[in-house]
Amino acid sequence: MKTTLLFVAFSVCTSLHAFAQSGDERAIRELLETQRKAWNKGDIELFMQGYWRSDSLMFIGKSGVTYGWENTLKNYKRGYPDTAAMGKLRFDILQVRRLAGDYYFVTGKWQLTIVSGNQAGHFTLLFRKINDQWVIVADHSS
Repeated sequence: MKTTLLFVAFSVCTSLHAFAQSGDERAIRELLETQRKAWNKGDIELFMQGYWRSDSLMFIGKSGVTYGWENTLKNYKRGYPDTAAMGKLRFDILQVRRLAGDYYFVTGKWQLTIVSGNQAGHFTLLFRKINDQWVIVADHSS
């Protein structure tokens, strides 16, 4: 009887833990989808809501390292001044991996369909749960 109760308790705890992880992963995937839709509407400000609004945000791109939410926003606006330059964004998520209770690492591919010539590359994102919200705290896009 004790073995059966122990097994049931273990199964319930394991199921709850798996559900919490899948809920976090789902929230991260939803955030990325919200970003994709915002980009495709030409709304860089809404796209940036997925990032940590902090001077400690780190973005690594073709021009090197940029620190800070405001600086990252300025770079996006400079590189993509209008909806024609922004094109249409697509993500292919390759992996979503939990590193710790409040950190996830995401790897994927991005594609921009633009009249002047399509662009594509890969990205790695470090997500952190801050104030019960998942946000990107580091982005390396190439």
